[in-house]
Amino acid sequence: MNATLRRLSTVVMVMFLALMVSTTWIQFVSAESLNDHPRNVRGTYSALSRDRGPIVVKGGEAIATSVPVDDNYKYQRTYSDGDAGAAAVYAPITGYYSVVGTISGMERYANSYLAGEDDSLWLDRLQNLITGEEAQGSSVELTIDPKVQKAAWDALGDYTGAAVAIDPKTGAILAMVSKPSYDPNALSTHDSDAAKAAAEKVLNEKPVINSEDDEERRSVYGPTINRTINATFPPGSTFKLLTAAAAIEYDGKTPGTQIPAPDTYTLPGTSTPVGNFGGYPCAASQQMTLLEALEISCNTAFLNLADEVGKDGMQQMFQEFGFTDSIEVPMTTSVGAYPGLIGGENDDDSDARIALSGIGQGSVRMTPLQVAMISAAIANDGDLMEPYLIQSVRDSDLELVSQTKPSRYKSPFSSSTADALTEMMEAVVANGSGKGAQIPGVAVAGKTGTAQDEPRSPSLWFTSFAPADDPQVAVAVVLENEGQSTNETTGGALASPIAKQIMQAAISK
Repeated sequence: MNATLRRLSTVVMVMFLALMVSTTWIQFVSAESLNDHPRNVRGTYSALSRDRGPIVVKGGEAIATSVPVDDNYKYQRTYSDGDAGAAAVYAPITGYYSVVGTISGMERYANSYLAGEDDSLWLDRLQNLITGEEAQGSSVELTIDPKVQKAAWDALGDYTGAAVAIDPKTGAILAMVSKPSYDPNALSTHDSDAAKAAAEKVLNEKPVINSEDDEERRSVYGPTINRTINATFPPGSTFKLLTAAAAIEYDGKTPGTQIPAPDTYTLPGTSTPVGNFGGYPCAASQQMTLLEALEISCNTAFLNLADEVGKDGMQQMFQEFGFTDSIEVPMTTSVGAYPGLIGGENDDDSDARIALSGIGQGSVRMTPLQVAMISAAIANDGDLMEPYLIQSVRDSDLELVSQTKPSRYKSPFSSSTADALTEMMEAVVANGSGKGAQIPGVAVAGKTGTAQDEPRSPSLWFTSFAPADDPQVAVAVVLENEGQSTNETTGGALASPIAKQIMQAAISK
């Protein structure tokens, strides 16, 4: 009898142990993955049954709110009061919160604040637990200036592309526009079938560039991609700023240094000649100053300059900007690509590729934010501030929870190099390829870019800052595959006037 009882006791103890282990595993080890599982609708019900905090732009306008509704979710996430057109202006920033389990943009990356679950809100959660009050999320105030955002949106018009504006002294992002955009309200509807259909449409949609319905003319990016931080393009001649920075910082060149500017340049180690835009010569003497070369964007001069700086110098300057690393703004940005470095790992770092990178071609790829960061570093005397989107967070009682303090991200070059580059960029706008960015009574520093992107049409660029003597804004504009390799469809002709409107909005605040 005793043996039987012992065996039964052992079985019972094993069962209890198995129960405790399985319960512990489910409640602690697997809890996060189960809560996040797309088939677990309880998490969605729980999240949408509380008053999620608003997303607010500078000046107090709420671009994302939770509105009470009479259904199982209790609250409907709404963007720009349900206005599809207004919501599209901010959609690449806000993202969307869907009942089918998808969350993107600021809704995702600031979720702990918006949902009221961040560790810094522990006191609020404790009070709610004691009082039994309904939990409320915190408001997230962005650095986005609605005036600058609207100017960028309107200036881009029907182009496919992006524009970003940052305060070079702080790193605050003032505008972030990506086109084409979408209506996040359609994806946040509580009708799950309608939400799935809307998501499938925008996720699979790829805009046709230049109105030609063939695959080579289709963008590789859809409307839900924030082109300012998650799309990379060949930067073209805007990259000459980085090449010039390396030549000045490492090789001691100045704006007045005479450099070779032949009619064509043969890439090192090859028999491949590269000419200037339109086949035009840069100088009859085959020589010109560094300032003059940037002013007219002479390709052959910068091909030769990159070869002189060499692989180590060019790679070092690219890395000094931090372009091989992602940044949390709080959305995660894409990294750049450069020969021989991360992102360009499939390309060798031959002398030919390094020379070609001097004009932003070959395997070089960058986001619009990264191109704006080049101008921002020049504008801020060589100190690059870390870009950020969240200005502050306030709890449901409007008490300040956190506030972003500007911080230096990198110092890629000296203040004297920044001064030299500023002088050269002012010449580009005053007398060279960037005249379209001129603002009466304001000194503007800028650089154009027309980047070959085979087999697609060229992408058009302009980056700048203003006022040049007291910078308040740094801008980058890209028109994706909108060029036609003519004088009328260059970065200077089409992208610089867009940057001008953005800068005017920023400096007239």
